Amino acid sequence: MYQPKRLSRSEFIPLRGHQYHVRVWGEPQTGQAPLVMVHGWMDVAASYQFMIDALPTDRYVIAPDWRGFGLTTGPSCDHYSFPDYLGDLDFLLDHYTGTQAIDLVGHSMGGNVAMMYAGARPERIRRLVNLEGFGMPATRPAQAPGRYARWMDELKKVHSGAMALKAYDSLDGVAQRLMKTNPRLGADKARWLAQHWAHEVAGPQGQRQWQILGEAGHKVTSAQLYRVDEALELYARISAPLLAVEASDDSLGQWWKGQYTLDEYHQRLQRVPDCRVARIADAGHMLHHDQPEALAARVADFLG
Repeated sequence: MYQPKRLSRSEFIPLRGHQYHVRVWGEPQTGQAPLVMVHGWMDVAASYQFMIDALPTDRYVIAPDWRGFGLTTGPSCDHYSFPDYLGDLDFLLDHYTGTQAIDLVGHSMGGNVAMMYAGARPERIRRLVNLEGFGMPATRPAQAPGRYARWMDELKKVHSGAMALKAYDSLDGVAQRLMKTNPRLGADKARWLAQHWAHEVAGPQGQRQWQILGEAGHKVTSAQLYRVDEALELYARISAPLLAVEASDDSLGQWWKGQYTLDEYHQRLQRVPDCRVARIADAGHMLHHDQPEALAARVADFLG
């Protein structure tokens, strides 16, 4: 099993009605911005361990499990929305960093949250790193009736159990699932991640099972359409330098089959006043797992 080089500690803080689990590495350092790292959909804060181990110098790192993921607990939710992630991040920074500007790194869903937050609260961000947080394809108002209907249908599926996340018979089964999703992930890292990505519970017949630490409500389609015009206004308000990192594998091409492309994403990034784009070779969407050393070196150089 993978052996971490830099050990983290778990902290639990009350935050907007939730008991937030926050993974913390290191201690605050005078003259250095705290590094806040937010994870993606169906992931956990521990996912950044490999990248943090590869950083050339020690950093004070704060990484929460988003509501409905990992060890963060709170009221049962049958759906989740982006404004709540923004609010949670704002309260988290109040708790940990006060008025001090931070370096913010976000992956995938977390990258989208980071971009939105940096546009809404530009004064709180010193440097911004977006790891494959592409946003979503453009939508049209005519799609709204169908979107709301789909949202209501999926709520009923959540409550009926039809959208429940699969349980696994063993921790090794969880590791195998992680490797199936990401063929570049080695068995040693998969086994280490599995123990943070799932927990042991009693199955329907009393046998032990491993359940993914994510709520089914996260699978529900957003009731609101993605508004590109709103996203671009947020991008234009970002005052921090942005490093937008993408993997050599074209995730957008795989997901959207031409409905939304890297070229469109790059056009949107032109609205950010200070933006540079970097590419990590031999990596897929989970680039912080695939090439943690190359990614850590590129991010550390940007953060300075």
